Amino acid sequence: MTKRCTWAEHSENEIAYHDSEWGVPNHDDRYLFEMLMLEGQQSGLSWSTILNKRETMRAAYANFDPYLLAEYDAEKVETLLLNPGIIRHRLKIEAIINNAKAYVNMIQDHESLDVFLWRYVDDAPIVNHYASMSDVPASSELSTQISKDLKKLGFKFVGPTTVYAFMQAVGMVDDHMDDCFKKTK
Repeated sequence: MTKRCTWAEHSENEIAYHDSEWGVPNHDDRYLFEMLMLEGQQSGLSWSTILNKRETMRAAYANFDPYLLAEYDAEKVETLLLNPGIIRHRLKIEAIINNAKAYVNMIQDHESLDVFLWRYVDDAPIVNHYASMSDVPASSELSTQISKDLKKLGFKFVGPTTVYAFMQAVGMVDDHMDDCFKKTK
């Protein structure tokens, strides 16, 4: 039997996500933006809920294209609030639109999201070693710093815990359990 991180053993969606995405280093700006937005949506909810709504959220949020999302207006927010396939929380919906605008400004003024984020880890994943999920921190000094820097750029729903979960998701941090088949050896 394949040994994987215990959080991913509850549903087929979680298994597929764990085995194919979680912790895999990714440098695609659109994917990074999507994952940052999904982690913000997850705040206060289970990751399973987000995975179950992911395809509907992709459709509702223009496949997380920040340039298209930056054009969403108050009327679009009201329409989104009626969509049962997404997280219908006004502040979270508005945060996605706000963050798309912050992303567009960041790209115009500075650099890609990829370059901005991955420089914090010198372009290589931080490999941690944990025997149990209870040993994994909810945040770190680094996620706190990235959170502060994202907020300075105008991003919302990017607290240290959200940023740490994002770092795990996109492979900036390898927090697979030591006995997980996906663990970097």
